[in-house]
Amino acid sequence: MKSTASQTASSPLYGKVYLVGAGPGDPGLLTLRGKGLLECADVVIHDALVSEPILRMINPQAEVIQGGKRRGRHSMGQSEITQLLIEKALGNGVIVRLKGGDPFVFGRGGEEMAALVAAGIEVEVVPGITAGVAVPAYAGIPVTHRDQSSSVAFVTGHEAVGKYRPRVNWRALAQGVETLVIYMGIHNLDSITAELLAADLSPATPVALIRWGTYPQQETLIGTLSTIGAQVAATGFEAPAIAVIGNVVHWHGTLQRGRPATLPAWD
Repeated sequence: MKSTASQTASSPLYGKVYLVGAGPGDPGLLTLRGKGLLECADVVIHDALVSEPILRMINPQAEVIQGGKRRGRHSMGQSEITQLLIEKALGNGVIVRLKGGDPFVFGRGGEEMAALVAAGIEVEVVPGITAGVAVPAYAGIPVTHRDQSSSVAFVTGHEAVGKYRPRVNWRALAQGVETLVIYMGIHNLDSITAELLAADLSPATPVALIRWGTYPQQETLIGTLSTIGAQVAATGFEAPAIAVIGNVVHWHGTLQRGRPATLPAWD
C-alpha cells in the first residue's frame, strides 16, 4: 500500500528518491527531516551499519531492503543498488536510500545521485551527521582546538597505501594538517602509520581508535604512531572504527571525564 505522502494528484510520473543520512548510530542524532521521511516511506534501501533503533522508525508498511556493504560482505554491488533505486522509483512513491553518516562523506551518495539524475528520477539529499565529527566528540576529542589544531582533514583509509599512484597523499597530509580523521582505516593502519612516520611526523604523535563511536558499547584505544599497531594486534581491536591522529587526542582524558564511562542504552 502506498503511503499518504505519495498519494497526491500532483504525484510525478516517477517516484522521488531521498538520499538520507542516518548519522553515526545514535538515533538521537538522526535529523527530524530524515525521521519524517522514514515514517512515510514506501521503500527503504538501507546500509548494513544503520542502527536498529533507526530502522524501527521506518513505516511498517514500507518495503525494506538491506543493500549495505561491509568489508568482505557485500549484500549488493554498487551498480545493483543504483539500478534498484531506479526500478523502485518507476513505481512512484517515496523511496529512501538510508545511508550511514552523511550521504556525501565517503558514502557514494554523489555516484547514486548522478545516476538517478541521468535516469530522469527526482532526487533529494538529506544530510546526516558524519562519524568523523560525532565519534571523536563522543570520545571527548575535539577535532579542532584553538591552541592545538586549526586544521582537520577527513580521509578514507580503505585503499591500499602502497599501490601505484595512491589517491591519498599521506605524506602531504602529515605536513599539511594538524588533525587527521581516518574513516575505515583499521585494515591499513600499519601502512598508514608507516607513511606518516616516513613524512617525519613524530612517533609520539597521539592516536585514538574509536570503535562503535556513538553506540552504547563504544571502545577507545589510545596510543601513538609508534605503538598503535602493536596495541591493535595485542588487543584484537577491530573495525568499524574511526582513527584520530594529532595532539587533540590528548583531550580525551580530560573531556571524557564529563561523560559517563559507558554510554546510556538506547530505548
